[in-house]
Amino acid sequence: MYLVTMLGKLLVSLAISSDSHLHTPMYFFLSNLSFVDICFIYTTVLKILVNIQAQSKVISYIGCLAQVCFFMIFAGMNNFLLPVMAYDQFVAICHPLHYHVIMNPHFCGLLVLISWVIIFWNPLLHILLMMWLIFCIGTEILHFFSELAQVLKVACSDTLINNILYVATALLGVFPFPGILFSYSQIVSPVMRMSSAGGKYKSFSTCGSHLSGVSVYYGTSLGVYLSSDVTHSSHRSSIASVMYTVVTLMLNPFI
Repeated sequence: MYLVTMLGKLLVSLAISSDSHLHTPMYFFLSNLSFVDICFIYTTVLKILVNIQAQSKVISYIGCLAQVCFFMIFAGMNNFLLPVMAYDQFVAICHPLHYHVIMNPHFCGLLVLISWVIIFWNPLLHILLMMWLIFCIGTEILHFFSELAQVLKVACSDTLINNILYVATALLGVFPFPGILFSYSQIVSPVMRMSSAGGKYKSFSTCGSHLSGVSVYYGTSLGVYLSSDVTHSSHRSSIASVMYTVVTLMLNPFI
């Protein structure tokens, strides 16, 4: 699954970079999403493969903090790029004559840069706070990678401030989703008023792949956190996490 995901993402990136017809805002965001997904799965799954090969599940303290940091960065960027792509779809369908003026290269680059800046500071604050926590020797994380919530559970010191920031991070993660809903609510109305069936089909087919990716990503992510709240089984929580850290990323190139 790791190899299929990496190959799929690399092929998508190669196709976009090599074909001048794909040098458009939509494919610019898609290439950024592919890069983020490659880094995302590299951060989590590669360590699993190393563990299997070495027959060892040990991770160093610094390695654990680094994995938490990079996981949050790339998961957050994935979360922010999806509403940016939804906005691109909205402009393309609802304001087609002004599309190239609004979604110019400078503005597209600025959207991605702002997303990186916002996402970068959040994990950095978490890591700085985690460095003040005390962890006992031989601490065991009941997960297949160092996820923030699981690491905070095994800390031997008070994590109140960390948990407050974690809740704030969760709210930041939910914030982009209303942006996606708003963009598509604005798309549906003018599309339904179209008299041409071909025009409706073209509009919905333009959004179809993005909607599929959004549904798979948010559906599996929501399943992870609902399963962790409903059941306290670390095994079930790990299985749910595999869905959005591995399976979703593998499906995205096909979508």
